[in-house]
Amino acid sequence: MDPNENPEPRSNNSKVLLWVALVAVLLGINGVLFYLNQQKGQKNEELTTEVKAKDSKLQEQIKQYEALKADFERQSQELQGLGLSNDSLVAKIATVNADLLKLRSFKAGSFSIAQQNLFKQRAVNLEGQLRKKDNDIAQLKKDNETLYTETTTLKERQNKLTDTISTIARTNQELSEKVTVASRLQSENIKVAVINSNNKEKDDDKDEFKARRVEKVRVSFNLARNDVSPKETKAIYMRILEPDGAALYNLSTGGGTFTVDGQEAFYTQKQDVVYDNSKQNLDFVYAKGAEYKKGLHTVELYESGQLMGKTTFTLK
Repeated sequence: MDPNENPEPRSNNSKVLLWVALVAVLLGINGVLFYLNQQKGQKNEELTTEVKAKDSKLQEQIKQYEALKADFERQSQELQGLGLSNDSLVAKIATVNADLLKLRSFKAGSFSIAQQNLFKQRAVNLEGQLRKKDNDIAQLKKDNETLYTETTTLKERQNKLTDTISTIARTNQELSEKVTVASRLQSENIKVAVINSNNKEKDDDKDEFKARRVEKVRVSFNLARNDVSPKETKAIYMRILEPDGAALYNLSTGGGTFTVDGQEAFYTQKQDVVYDNSKQNLDFVYAKGAEYKKGLHTVELYESGQLMGKTTFTLK
């Protein structure tokens, strides 16, 4: 056997072993790298999941605080609608706005568990205050409705009472007017006579007299019975109207002015009489002091500005 042939197989074996070892090492390195890559991928997935969870919690909190803000603003508007204001609600809205700014300032994944718990607890407290205020507002609305109903009822009663008072007032006014009309005095049996310069009196069934012979005119009548008219002093006025419609009037003979139908008028003579409802007789004697006009004269009798009666006589 050739001594030179033995070393070659050994050399080949060594190479094979070397390659096997090298391959084993490479496989081991690849295995380690594969494991590390798997671990890294898993960790990245966990981190991604955690960031998504935190971001989801953050968005939930933002929506919750936005809802709280809307509810507090609603309560503020309801109170304003009731004519009330509430500074505490204004302060709560400002607090919620500040919390919203903080929540919106967080970056994805930076919303820690501690922060989640803090904002969650604050939201719970705010929701409790919100519910209590809703109950208070509901009670206020109920009280207002009750008050409105009571006020409406009182107004209806007041309106009915006002209508009743107005009706009574109208009735009283109507009764008063009826009494006033019923209490007006009336004259009866009006007669005209003339007195000449010899102081002789003459009457005529036709009430016609010669003007040149008339010195004075006598008007006599009696007051009709009236059980409604009070027994008191009455002012009785006489007017003698000449043919042209002018009233005979002279202050020196007892003439003056009085009101008839809201207008001032002249009267010829006046008497103050204590009315006693006894059909008492009255006389007016008037002297013109000058020649009388010819034609139809009218005599009018008044009491309290109301016509009691009238008659006519003619001077020829």
